[in-house]
Amino acid sequence: MAEIVYPPVVGAALTVFRALDLKIRIEGAENIPRTGGAVLVSNHISYLDFIFAGLAARPAGRLVRFMAKKEVFDHRISGPLMRGMHHIPVDRAAGAAAFGAALKALRDGEVVGVFAEATISRSFTVKEIKNGAVRMAVGAKVPMIPVSLWGTQRLWTKGRPRNLLQRHVPITILVGEPMHPKRGDDYDAVTADLHGRMGEMLDRAQRGYPEIPQGVWWQPRHLGGTAPTPEEAAKLDAAEAAERATRHGA
Repeated sequence: MAEIVYPPVVGAALTVFRALDLKIRIEGAENIPRTGGAVLVSNHISYLDFIFAGLAARPAGRLVRFMAKKEVFDHRISGPLMRGMHHIPVDRAAGAAAFGAALKALRDGEVVGVFAEATISRSFTVKEIKNGAVRMAVGAKVPMIPVSLWGTQRLWTKGRPRNLLQRHVPITILVGEPMHPKRGDDYDAVTADLHGRMGEMLDRAQRGYPEIPQGVWWQPRHLGGTAPTPEEAAKLDAAEAAERATRHGA
């Protein structure tokens, strides 16, 4: 497909990152295949994660087609960009269409990006994930590659003001070894394995991060930060979902 929008967007983002002197470290990029389909499954801690997770595939010369909620495509500014980069809209009321579009992209040899937690993790740990990524990889007969991001939450995350012009922020991008789920596997067991790998990689990224201050909002509670615990974050998510349902039902 014609790539008129995606390369200039990536180039612009990299120019900004260089100007801000972001300290981006990518480890494991060799695990991204240079050809053929693959499902890239990332944790989700920032509104900017699709940019940084996409950078994981850049050394392999790949552009990632991310699955993102339909509302992003409806926005007057982000919508044309998302469509121009051939990302995949997800209507939560009709998810089958997005799943079908993702399968087609994978079978056409694309790398499809998935945030399996669905929404941003306020606790900065890996939330519960569903088996959609596994089912996609099996359906398209492609590998599934876990990715863990850390540091992106400092720029822009849920419940915090944007701080996009911060300078010298370290960003860690870890790419795990490919997983090869196949038809007949226990999809829930494979999903649990994926969750475990992502959690281990995120913990490694956090503990190996250049800055591990105590008492800061962007650090998880178990490492001395003030972020909500997973249990507190789940309650906040449930309250937000209930409020959204009430608003849409009004």
